[in-house]
Amino acid sequence: MDIPVLNTNAIAFIGLCNEYCSTLENARDSEREPFVESMLRLLPRLYISATDLTVNIIEDEEPYIDNVLDEDYYESVRRGIETLMGEHDVYLEVFEEDMKYSDTPVSASISEGLTDIFQTLYNFINTVRDTTDETTAIALLAVRDDFRGYWSTTLCNVLRALNHLAYSAEA
Repeated sequence: MDIPVLNTNAIAFIGLCNEYCSTLENARDSEREPFVESMLRLLPRLYISATDLTVNIIEDEEPYIDNVLDEDYYESVRRGIETLMGEHDVYLEVFEEDMKYSDTPVSASISEGLTDIFQTLYNFINTVRDTTDETTAIALLAVRDDFRGYWSTTLCNVLRALNHLAYSAEA
């Protein structure tokens, strides 16, 4: 089997994932406005980069990322963001599937959405750290599939809430 070659977009994506994870891990030491500005710059770049991911590997192996993020660390990161966002953490979610059947608004949390994305990217970064190109390519396939199936929607929803927070007179 040929060793897969990582393209520049894959390498840039890995760098963005690392930057995103670092930003969330340090959220408790940040102020809300600079944190929101960082997210408004990072999230669209992550979306575009994940959308453009192409991996040069024959997909004969099931894409998989090891789950290394433990629940306590997830909660620590989420609480740090929740504390930072304060009363602005909760927003109304209009694209929630349950919304069709509900007479009451469905709420979502910026901190939980960002940390859900963090979980995937943290696991991805830890899988590709100090590994072979082939393992990295397989992990890229897994993170791309997860993006398409789940966290792309979460990213868009959280981006909308952060955009409202940054540019609304109410915030």
